[in-house]
Amino acid sequence: MALGFRPQIPFLMQSSMRPAGGDGPGTGFQLIAAAAVALLILLTQTIFIVPAGNVAVVTTLGRVTGGQRSPGPNVKVPLIQATSFFDVRTQVRPEQFSTLTKDLQVIEATATVKYAIKPKEAGRIYETIATDNQQIYPRIIQPSLLKALKSVFSQYELVTIATEWNSISELVQDKVAQELIKFDYVQVQGLDLTGLQIAEEYRAAIEQKQIADQRLLRAQTEVKIAEQEAKRYEILNSSLDDQVLYKLFLDKWDGQTSVVPALPGTAGGGTPVIVNGRR
Repeated sequence: MALGFRPQIPFLMQSSMRPAGGDGPGTGFQLIAAAAVALLILLTQTIFIVPAGNVAVVTTLGRVTGGQRSPGPNVKVPLIQATSFFDVRTQVRPEQFSTLTKDLQVIEATATVKYAIKPKEAGRIYETIATDNQQIYPRIIQPSLLKALKSVFSQYELVTIATEWNSISELVQDKVAQELIKFDYVQVQGLDLTGLQIAEEYRAAIEQKQIADQRLLRAQTEVKIAEQEAKRYEILNSSLDDQVLYKLFLDKWDGQTSVVPALPGTAGGGTPVIVNGRR
């Protein structure tokens, strides 16, 4: 019997292909998330916050546009506009300096200046001299301060500077304000001079001058008092007449003195009157 071969039926290969729309919901979520991130980035590039006590300068492609921006939320054009902040609060900066006096003596001291940027000038400051807060003092304040210090101290001798320190400080403040007003970037709010240092050999001379000035002032005061007393007695003496003197005597009379002046204007002139008995 002949053996017959049974034909083998090949296994059908099952396709592993996924349905066409199987991942639709996941793709949509990814698109929404990407859009949200893009929107967030856009907002962060569009909205910026100016801190309290500051103003912002906005530049469009490197050029200052519009006025200064006030504290709070502000809007700018993304990728095209940039911002720079300036602190408009009062700043306090000490400056140690040395300079020559009129008599060519070297002095050293510390000048503490108080100043504030004028908010409306922030844009002009950015355009002409400084692009951030760190550049304000060395480029605007310091040159004018040192110039004023040298200008004022060169007009006075060392002894005058040491004895009139407070007055000199006011003169320096006025001079600094005059220098800065030429540019009108900032406003000077105060200036203090402290820590005056001078050569030891000049201290004794300064102290002696202070003592001599005090003695002179005391003598002038005593002379003035003496002149006022003399003038007062002169006025009093010129205003006295016989009737006034008689009235003064009566006011002081104890009622026991037996010899009294005669009544002015009566017969006998100025002959004293003897009063009989005591009253």
